[in-house]
Amino acid sequence: MLLIVRYILHSLVVSTLFVVSGLTVIMGLAQSLRFIELAVSNRTSVIIFFELIFFIMPSVLTVILPITLFIVVLFIYNKLINDQEIIVLQSTGFSYWTIAQPALILATISTLLGLILNIWVVPHVFEKFHKLRWSLNSNVSNIIQEGRFNQIGTGLTIYIKNRSSNDEMSDIIVYDSRNSLNTITMMSKSGILVKTDNDTLKLMMINGIKQEVTRGSDRLSVLYFDKYALEFDESMNKNEKRSSNVMGKSIKELLSVTEEQVGSIKFRQFRTEGHQRLASPLYNFTFVILALTCLLFKSINHKGQINRLILAVILMILIEIVALIILNMNQRYLSLVPFIYLFPLFLSFIGVLVLLIPSFKKAPSFVNIDE
Repeated sequence: MLLIVRYILHSLVVSTLFVVSGLTVIMGLAQSLRFIELAVSNRTSVIIFFELIFFIMPSVLTVILPITLFIVVLFIYNKLINDQEIIVLQSTGFSYWTIAQPALILATISTLLGLILNIWVVPHVFEKFHKLRWSLNSNVSNIIQEGRFNQIGTGLTIYIKNRSSNDEMSDIIVYDSRNSLNTITMMSKSGILVKTDNDTLKLMMINGIKQEVTRGSDRLSVLYFDKYALEFDESMNKNEKRSSNVMGKSIKELLSVTEEQVGSIKFRQFRTEGHQRLASPLYNFTFVILALTCLLFKSINHKGQINRLILAVILMILIEIVALIILNMNQRYLSLVPFIYLFPLFLSFIGVLVLLIPSFKKAPSFVNIDE
């Protein structure tokens, strides 16, 4: 590898790592805001909270990586132009294609990284994220919150006025309609939530009353108790299947599922998501090519560089908009799936042609230095 290629590549890699780290932290903090209420209400540990953030980082990285590369390539190559390093390289016989190689190498590596993330990493960690979030939402000990009516599964509602850190409760009301033959209402002054030896939870109610009404009649039975144990599974939906999420599906599952299995709407969503995962890393290459083409095409004019930067940003935004339109259209018409791949490939192909055309590789005659 040429020394100049290593020099530019080193600058690109360092800047990319710095920007990716910064944006990932910012995006992670932004995403974490929606987990704060979940973590606080469920009294989860700080470790669990950071696990939730960590599990969404790969999907965040796949989104910000193409934009990061675009910003970094614009910054580094614009700096090389302003410092007249590009002009020096031209005068020594380097073509723009050679000068562009470091960015293209980084784009290729990023594209492969994006494919690895989308095909293997993102589905795996998002499934873990979904399981962890579901377990927090479905755990009875986490669901019972003070000052509200807590729905525990189907037919069981619990209200508590206060709850201490050691799971002691006061002013408890329980409404139980799980039995088809009768309904039960219980009230007690205090209680405590304990775990039994077989890993089930038990609400031990103290000094209360139990009222039982037989369905279809006016028969009422009343029981005063000193202690009463209400048992339930730790998971309120232990026997129910956890809802699936398209992000937690592997590429094989997304592309092999049939319309009869999931219905027409989900079938189109699954197909679109599968192809989008395979195609979205291509934008790493597309955006790098876009930045290089806008900065290096034709003569270099220091006074006109700002216009090229603005043009590059506008084109990048337009590409993102068109890509979103194509993605949304595919959820309605699966016949448009090839365009998910063709759009970034076509733009990259045009950019590579521009870098390779003979007039683009002429050096000194195209250089315009403004004093």
